[in-house]
Amino acid sequence: MYPTDITVAAVASHAGRYLMIEERAHGRDVLTQPGGHIDSNESPEQAVEREALEESGCIVSCNELVGVYLWIHPQTRQQFLRLAYAADFVHCDEARKLDDGVYRRLWLTREQVQSRREQLRTPTVLRCIDDFEAGKRVSGREFTRMRPLTNHVDAVIARANLI
Repeated sequence: MYPTDITVAAVASHAGRYLMIEERAHGRDVLTQPGGHIDSNESPEQAVEREALEESGCIVSCNELVGVYLWIHPQTRQQFLRLAYAADFVHCDEARKLDDGVYRRLWLTREQVQSRREQLRTPTVLRCIDDFEAGKRVSGREFTRMRPLTNHVDAVIARANLI
C-alpha cells in the first residue's frame, strides 16, 4: 500500500469565480484548484500561498480551513488527504511562468466547474467549492498541534471527510 499523500489546496474566489488551473497529470489534462505538497519547515497555510503563486501566478492570502478530505483512487487505492483553505485573491502576475505541467490559469463559476466534472483531477475539487459556498469551516487549531502533519497522518485522516 502507498503512503498517504498529504496535499493542500486554495479555494480562492473573486467576482463570483474560482481560481482554477489546467494541468497535465498522469497522462491526461485535468482541472483543479492550485495546490500541492507541503515542503519541510512549511505550514499548510504557507504551502497554500506558495503553491497558488507557483501554479497560477496569483498571490492569495490564506484564511480558514474549509475542510479536510480523504479520497482513495479507485484503481490504485492510493490515499490522498487534502486540506482545503479559503484564500483571498490579492493579485495575478500575468507574466509569471507557471509550474511545469500547468497549462493555464482559469477563473470559473461553480457551474462551469460542474460542467467539466469529467475533467476534474479528483471529486474533491467540486466538494471543496460546495463546502466553501456552504460556509463550512474547520478549526485549524487542532491541526496546529499535529505538526508536522506527516507524523500524525492517522489523526488527520480520522477528522477527514471521505470522498
